[in-house]
Amino acid sequence: MPAEALLHAANSLREALRPLRFAAPVDFVYQPLDYAWAPHAAYLTRFGGGKKKVVFVGMNPGPFGMTQTGVPFGEIAAVRDWMKIHEPVGKPEREHPKRPVLGFDCPQSEVSGRRLWGHFAARFGAAENFFAEHFVANYCPLVFIEAGGKNFTPDKLPAAEAAALNAPCDAHLRAVITALQPEWVIGVGAYAEECALRAKETMNGRFKTGRILHPSPASPAANRDWAGAATKQLEKLGVW
Repeated sequence: MPAEALLHAANSLREALRPLRFAAPVDFVYQPLDYAWAPHAAYLTRFGGGKKKVVFVGMNPGPFGMTQTGVPFGEIAAVRDWMKIHEPVGKPEREHPKRPVLGFDCPQSEVSGRRLWGHFAARFGAAENFFAEHFVANYCPLVFIEAGGKNFTPDKLPAAEAAALNAPCDAHLRAVITALQPEWVIGVGAYAEECALRAKETMNGRFKTGRILHPSPASPAANRDWAGAATKQLEKLGVW
């Protein structure tokens, strides 16, 4: 079953990433696959069954999304109310005082996740309608935080650290694709598209790749009409 394969792949990724260490400016590393395993496993089990037409791939957890809920782009209201997932969340081994993990009690909203899941909910209605042919995964499950509390993204890692991170994350992405057998793997942003292209190269191009604009509020284009822009990109590709 695909969901069982996804659970196995996530376990393997978690263990493969455990020994990695990162130099400054990274000071704290959170691993949601450890402390938020319960909601992550519920997400894979509930929505990872069967073949998918499209797999969307994000970069890594945002501070108020997967960091809190264990679900990719996991804005709390979307996970709790739309996906109907509300599981216990623990704490990372070392926690930055400015970036506490409060799980489903976190009062902040992840803008990227609110835009992404909100658009899918508006287009497809019930979560089950979206997940019948679609799935969303993150390339890297680790959260990187600088000493001052600022979020640090994996695209900024030095080459040696990036190579050590990419090897298990690439293997995990290939495992997800093997389990779900998608026609399309769509990167949410340029970094994720590059990860999809690497998978396509090593898997002999068994699927098509593309990219949609990242819904981050740091992107002026995303702040204008992200849902409209992403829809046009997917329609131009022939995904939708």
